[in-house]
Amino acid sequence: MRKFTQTRFSMALSSILFLSVSVSPYCSKSDGGGSGEDNAKSAGALSWLAQAYLKAPNANAGDWFGEVVAASGDTVVIGARAEASNQNTITNGTGASGDNSSGYNGAVYVFRRTNGVWAQEAYLKTPNPSFTIQLGYSVAISGDTIVAGAPFEKSNQTTITNGSTASSDTSAGASGAAYVFKRTGTTWVQEAYLKAPNAETQDQFGISVAISGDTIVVGANQEDSNQATITNGSTASGNNSASNSGAAYVFKRTGSMWAHEAYLKAPNPEANDEFGIAVAISGDTVVVGAQYEDSNQTTITNGASASSNNGASNSGAAYVFKRSGSTWAHEAYLKAPNADADDSFGSSVSVSGDTIVVGAFDEDSNQTGITNGTTASANNTASGAGAAYVYKRTGAIWASEAYLKTSNHKQEHYFGNSVWILGDRIAVGAKKEGSLQTTVTNGSTADANSYAAINTGAAYTFVRSGSSWYQEAYFKAANAEQGDFFGSSVALAENILVVGALSESSNQTTITNGSTASTNNSATDAGAAYIFSRQ
Repeated sequence: MRKFTQTRFSMALSSILFLSVSVSPYCSKSDGGGSGEDNAKSAGALSWLAQAYLKAPNANAGDWFGEVVAASGDTVVIGARAEASNQNTITNGTGASGDNSSGYNGAVYVFRRTNGVWAQEAYLKTPNPSFTIQLGYSVAISGDTIVAGAPFEKSNQTTITNGSTASSDTSAGASGAAYVFKRTGTTWVQEAYLKAPNAETQDQFGISVAISGDTIVVGANQEDSNQATITNGSTASGNNSASNSGAAYVFKRTGSMWAHEAYLKAPNPEANDEFGIAVAISGDTVVVGAQYEDSNQTTITNGASASSNNGASNSGAAYVFKRSGSTWAHEAYLKAPNADADDSFGSSVSVSGDTIVVGAFDEDSNQTGITNGTTASANNTASGAGAAYVYKRTGAIWASEAYLKTSNHKQEHYFGNSVWILGDRIAVGAKKEGSLQTTVTNGSTADANSYAAINTGAAYTFVRSGSSWYQEAYFKAANAEQGDFFGSSVALAENILVVGALSESSNQTTITNGSTASTNNSATDAGAAYIFSRQ
């Protein structure tokens, strides 16, 4: 039986870009030679410090600001899919609508750092707001381009609109859409409105998004085609015989015009696999997660095939696709080396160059610490502890490189509900970790009292030295409290880490630059995001 979870909202933020990385790019230092952990510590001689506490200028109870985050350079993007304004224009500058007449319409907020100080740059809304479209369910950024998903958008349009408009049709509920925004100087405008070429009711196109340069990938986890091949070009299957099998769509920009480039399907599509629940891209490589795929395979398949075995229900899988010219092909099928029923492997994914990280928030091992190599614990005594898995490509061959667990791992932490990689650094969220620590721990330790207050949440960074990974730091919110879900999303950019906490409850409507955060709790589930800087 499928487990019910609260984690699907955070998948999108795990998409990563090439160079500017979807969500946020971070160039980590890698030293060669010498002894592993000593080199990792040397590479990480700089310390992580809390730098800012971000709140929406119209913070309101139940907005879930910070449920997803993205970053590129000095720009951070925050989604709030439950924001309720009916505004249909973009606000460049500070401020946001106080209107609350359109519940779950959603919004996206842009923040920018100048000389070390963070300020709001824009408040993004759609030109076709409608109750419950949930703009900001997923977000990604590359340089001056943002893509935001609205998986419950209702238009039956099956073409792309290049420009600032969008369909007002509402005849295909939850068909979904994605919106592209472009910055010139400090001014953001809508550049395109993306729809699937086979858009249908309940497909949830936009549940996940990723961007790298001029390429966007959009997931539709409840698309229903049983097609088992890739369609290169502008069409997609209208077949509906594999309910919720899922799909992913690739779009390419030429100049300022977006066009549909490919329709990606798993080579082993089956009902309810939800392929597309998470997507990531780096250059010409795309990764797609399918957290409810059912194979009990525990090895990687390099090539175009995938297992049709259904012996491990909801174990999950991730699929790698590679572009040559304008043609996409399936490159690999990734499984956990300890694949087990209900692990939800593939619920979050991220890629940077030749390295992929895959989260499995419901993995059950009680292992503490990292296994470098190709194995993973088969112990199942810590339900929902969670894990993250690292894969490395050599040529066109993918192999397992590491199995990441934390130094304070415990049951129901959901470690791996969000993941992010940039270069040789990985960030992982554990939104249900329970420590009340309110500071950053630089190094390989973490608060062992991680049941003090359930669901406060935590984030961790890991660094690679050679082919070995080490825990670099343990992050907590300055105002950590029970039920905040800090770590619901993570993103790395150069020398910064962004961590979202969708259920943080302060009613503050300003940014705090510095290491403090409000302890006010008068706006339940308003949400917040925290920025940490490596100095």
